[in-house]
Order: sequence, then C-alpha cells, then structure tokens
Amino acid sequence: MVAVFLLVGCGTDRASSQISSKVIPATDTININTASVEELHRIPNVGESTARRIVEYREQYGPFSRTEDLMQIRGISDERFREIRHLIRAE
Repeated sequence: MVAVFLLVGCGTDRASSQISSKVIPATDTININTASVEELHRIPNVGESTARRIVEYREQYGPFSRTEDLMQIRGISDERFREIRHLIRAE
C-alpha cells in the first residue's frame, strides 16, 4: 500500500510560497545523472550551489552508480540524503 500526502500551505508568507514551489509530485523522481541544475534545485533542501556541485561532480567523474553516491557531494549529508532519497534515482 502506498500513502500519498498532500502538502497544503496555510497563509501567504514567503516561506510557504517557497516551499510549495519546490514540491515534487509523488509519482516523479529526478534522475541525478541527467538532471539540470534547475531540476536538481527542485529537490527540497538542495540549493542552487549544491545542485551545481552535483552537475560538476557528474561531469568530472561520470554518472552516479547509485543514489547513495550523492553523499560524495559537499552539502549532501547522510541526514539530507535520507530526506530526499525517495525523490531521486540514478539511471
């Protein structure tokens, strides 16, 4: 059984609007081997500089073999990886 949760913002403050603009649909995952900086930046808790480091790492060392390899990137801690692993794939 798969549970899908809907994030509904309450209020109109800036933080709420930023969060809702970065939400990834539950059925989509981002391929970390082909995603652009902009696509990677859509992942919650992945800022633009971290997204750039992911692309730079990939260009220098080649594609990621598995999603866990993302923890080689400065800014992707074990805790952050656990928060986003359901949103990414390595193909």
